[in-house]
Parts: sequence; C-alpha cells; structure tokens
Amino acid sequence: MSDERQAASLRMDSLAPQHDQAARQWAQRLGLRLEGEADFALQLGDAGLQLLELGPGAPGPVRVDFVEGAVAHRRQFGGGSGQMIAKAVGVQPGVRPTVLDATAGLGRDAFVLAALGCAMTLIERQPLIAALLEDGLARAQRDAEVALIAARMRLLCGNAIELMQQWQDEAPQVIYLDPMFPHRDKSALVKKEMRLFRPFVGDDLDAPELLATALQLASHRVVVKRPRKAPAIEGIKPGYVLEGKSSRYDIYPKKALKA
Repeated sequence: MSDERQAASLRMDSLAPQHDQAARQWAQRLGLRLEGEADFALQLGDAGLQLLELGPGAPGPVRVDFVEGAVAHRRQFGGGSGQMIAKAVGVQPGVRPTVLDATAGLGRDAFVLAALGCAMTLIERQPLIAALLEDGLARAQRDAEVALIAARMRLLCGNAIELMQQWQDEAPQVIYLDPMFPHRDKSALVKKEMRLFRPFVGDDLDAPELLATALQLASHRVVVKRPRKAPAIEGIKPGYVLEGKSSRYDIYPKKALKA
C-alpha cells in the first residue's frame, strides 16, 4: 500500500437523524469512525451513500446513481446495441452473453450491458467503492423504471483473481476488465473520481495476472478496456481490437458467441 493511501483518513457522516442508525451500521461494516478530523467522509443522506473529500477547493461528492444523471442519459440515448462496448462483448441479434465485470468500479459499464439484456456479475475489491455500488444498486432496485435492469446485476466484494480462481458457478461467457492505470481518461468526471479514489485504490499492478485468470475462466471471450494509446496488458496478445476516440477494447476470443 502506498504512503498516499496510508495517509488518507476517512470518517462516516449521517446527514440527517433518520439516517443515523444506517450510518452506524455502515461505519461498523467498513471499520470507520463516526467523528473527528478526516480528509474524506463517507456520507449517508436522502440521496444515498456518497464519498466526499473534505476541505477547501475539493470536488463535489461521488455517488453511484443508476436512476438519473449521466448513466440514465446513456441508457436512453447511448446508442443501444450499436455501442462499441456492446460489440466488444458480443451483443448481437439473439445473443446476450453472461458477463463477469471483474473490475466493476462505479458500475457504469456493467449497467449499460445490463440495460441491453446481459446477465451481469460485478466484482469490486475496494470495500469503499463496493459500498457505493451496493447502495446505488439498492436504490435502483426500488425505482420502477430501472428495477428490471438492476435485477440483472449481482455484486460480489473481494479480490477478483481469487474469486475467479475459486469460481463455483457456471463459467461466464465473457469476462470484462477495465483495470485502473495512471494514464486514464482525462475527462472532468473521471479526474474528480480519480482524485477521490486514488488514495484508497492505487493502480491495478496485478493486471497481467487478472487477464491470465480471466482467460482461464471465460468460456467465450475476454474483453479489456484500455486508454486508446496505452499498451496492451502484458501476456498473450489480443485477437483483435475495437478502437474509439479515447479508449479501445482489446478482445481475446476463445469461442464464437452464437444465438
């Protein structure tokens, strides 16, 4: 763990009395204190769970919201099965593969695929991000418009390599990886999230092992999302690549997906 991650302090806040009990439960689950000076706060309020950097000049809070905002806009106007991510995982007429997103993060890509009809399993190893994701999914399940999509998403918290090595269920047809690297997307939203999460997450230095393990488990293909100009993950070379403006998908095919 880097010095930066050791130095970041975090507390749990309740934003209203009706959330006090649930906030205490989150604090207990995540090993957080409920008061005192801190660099960051995990806060529970009417809008759900959010992570906030404290102090002057800090960006606003980050939460997982599958009902409104950017994710909702992408669900409604994002291009459906014509999106590059859909092509990368093999969505086609009559084919909606089962997908394991082994680096779930805030769940945006997994939600896009679930909205297209894919049964999704999400793995997130950072407990703080997994908590935001769990809260976002719970709120989505209570919303009439997106409940059916959220029902296609199952969340696991833990080390993806270990969970894939010990996999007991039917193997996912597709495994999707989007490892965290220093040279990530420079958009304002991602910059804000990176600033918040970097002290707790760091980079995925085990990406080669993650890819190798995914290739062992997936029945049909592994898909790796990368910054467009970044090198491929060390190890076996991708079979083919789909390239966009800022990112690309390295595809490692094993077997054809058929209706």
